[in-house]
Amino acid sequence: MLYFVLASKAYARNLHYRGAHMVHNIASALFGYMYACIWIGIGENRSLGDYGLQGMVSYIAFTQASLWISGFLTNGLGIPESVRTGQIALDLMRPIHLFTHLMSREWGQIAYQFIYKSIPIYLLYTFVFSLQVPTQISQIIYCFIGLGCAAYIAICIHYLIGASALWTTESSWLYWCNHALMMLLAGFFIPLEWLPDWLQKVSWMSPYPFMLYVPTRIYLGFEGGALLIGSLCWCAVMTILCIGVTHILKRKVEVQGG
Repeated sequence: MLYFVLASKAYARNLHYRGAHMVHNIASALFGYMYACIWIGIGENRSLGDYGLQGMVSYIAFTQASLWISGFLTNGLGIPESVRTGQIALDLMRPIHLFTHLMSREWGQIAYQFIYKSIPIYLLYTFVFSLQVPTQISQIIYCFIGLGCAAYIAICIHYLIGASALWTTESSWLYWCNHALMMLLAGFFIPLEWLPDWLQKVSWMSPYPFMLYVPTRIYLGFEGGALLIGSLCWCAVMTILCIGVTHILKRKVEVQGG
């Protein structure tokens, strides 16, 4: 119940800024539109592999909308700011685990962005382009599971980025480094199978494909639910890392005197 309250409070807080967020939606939609137009021009005289022109445009539309679920999260889940103000000491003293506390708040943020950003952007693209949509219920179910895993992995990564603030005075570079890696290794700029072989191997050794590429491939019907095993495995690994780092954080704050 407590976790639901934390998530709902974060969701309600964002409702006050719906007007300002519409500007973000317009900018995001325009960026995706220009990106799609580039591929439309490229695909006039090319087959674009298994995707085809319609499939590639659908790929771009879905990834652009999905970024608000697994890409644009709170920097470090707010930990860097807590470290600067000293609030982190009180957060660690609360009768609730720091990771689950911040994760619950971020789920509220993600729920808001899914409803007020991802869905409107994707619906806009359905009017502008002729998009490829799922033909089976299982595709939609697997896709939502994949998006849920993607959001959770993203939360864990941002938690780890935030935790680094206890060892460095500036952790924003990690946020932007993570963002850049996701754009490349998660298949946003280009599908992973079109990358050089060595870069594909590097990508699949990381969690990034499961944050964008895998849900998109499932949504478009190119993959089944088998890839979700990788998503669940990364969720388990990231959970262990976050719990372990939290234990280190508590000792770090105690050593520094609270």
